[in-house]
Amino acid sequence: MLSDSKHTYEPHSIIKNINLKIVILQDDLYPEAKGGASMIVFELAKKYLLRGHRVSVITATQNKKMVGRTSLEGLDIYRLFSDYHERWRAYLSLYNPTMVTCVKKILNAIKPDIVHAHNIHKHISYYALRCSKKTGAKVFLTAHDAMLFHYGKFYEFIDSTILECPQKINYKISAWQQLKTFRKRYNPFRNIIIRHYLRYLDKIFSVSHALEDALNQNGITNTLVIYNGIDLDAWRVSDNSIAKFKDKYQLGGKKIILFGGQLSPAKGAEETIRALRLIVRQVPNATLLVLGNIDSNYSRTIGRLMGHLRIMQRAIFTGWLTGDELKAAYWACDIAVFPSLCLDTFGMVNIEAMAAGKPVIGTCFGGTPEIIVNGMTGYVINPYDINKFAEKAIDLLINADKSYRFGEAGQKRVKEVFDIDIQVDKYLELFTPTPNMHE
Repeated sequence: MLSDSKHTYEPHSIIKNINLKIVILQDDLYPEAKGGASMIVFELAKKYLLRGHRVSVITATQNKKMVGRTSLEGLDIYRLFSDYHERWRAYLSLYNPTMVTCVKKILNAIKPDIVHAHNIHKHISYYALRCSKKTGAKVFLTAHDAMLFHYGKFYEFIDSTILECPQKINYKISAWQQLKTFRKRYNPFRNIIIRHYLRYLDKIFSVSHALEDALNQNGITNTLVIYNGIDLDAWRVSDNSIAKFKDKYQLGGKKIILFGGQLSPAKGAEETIRALRLIVRQVPNATLLVLGNIDSNYSRTIGRLMGHLRIMQRAIFTGWLTGDELKAAYWACDIAVFPSLCLDTFGMVNIEAMAAGKPVIGTCFGGTPEIIVNGMTGYVINPYDINKFAEKAIDLLINADKSYRFGEAGQKRVKEVFDIDIQVDKYLELFTPTPNMHE
């Protein structure tokens, strides 16, 4: 059960033999896109399909050769072209004329029962919510980040001089703070217009209570928390695949610390590198395994830092991984770290590592403390506290029994709380059609 002072959600049995026409709106879609939300949406769409519903996905592409209607793993995919300079995002995210006309035509042709929007804050645009409601459908939006009231990575609420984990956080951000940060990209009417379009929604889903709190503090209500999920059975991988992965990246005899995602400032890259220096003093064979790329504008900074700290040989960069190779990376590691320094609303790395039976050291900012049970499935730390970060990593790397217990507890927690079927059940309960829906 998900509950707080505002909402209580109690699952009940799914109504059987109801086939819904569901349209999903998502700016980018896996496998063309490599973001966390794109993968979450893709897996969710496939689950809707497996439950017997008709599923169409409207998405954007920057590749004109991919424009058109296609089928992917049984999903009906509409790819529409949209490409523009980032400087116009605060305006075109509200109403993108190149997308809206096509989206409206597709929606009118399908006549959906349900429109489930996700990340539409760049290409599809918020005006699509109005178009969706005009078809007579129930319209929902899942917020995966802070873009409903912010312009990017939301970190302004964090005080880097305070090393303790905060008990209560003030997420309220002023227009002046955003103008100061985003300057020419700032649009004084953006947030007002977004809140206007949100009135067309039946419900806004938040992927964590931390995000819901941030939304509410910034004037966005009508929210309900539904956590992201993962298919625990599908996350398993063969011993042979794990062995091949270890051989490929020469991981034999090393204690592997997995860092999932792009190595960037908001993800706690420098803090991880500084902690690594302390870790290798106590665990000489410790090695950082980075699953992703280094932010191109940030690679020199990281390179200089690693060189200065003399740990250049202590990191392995795999680049972006997918499929069994991605799963093998998690199963091959000893611990995972997720030290984000922003409102990282959920952090799929947390449950991916836990699904592989690995303990996680995660940030106290964002949704991670709702996933990790501190001292039971891993540790929740303030990434700015480098000494505590390193201390907890060393503890798990040298205490194999504790690490194993944490990993087992993590797998159990994923099964009980973060299984994708739980996520799908909760969405479909709320999608249950009313008598005036399309037949």
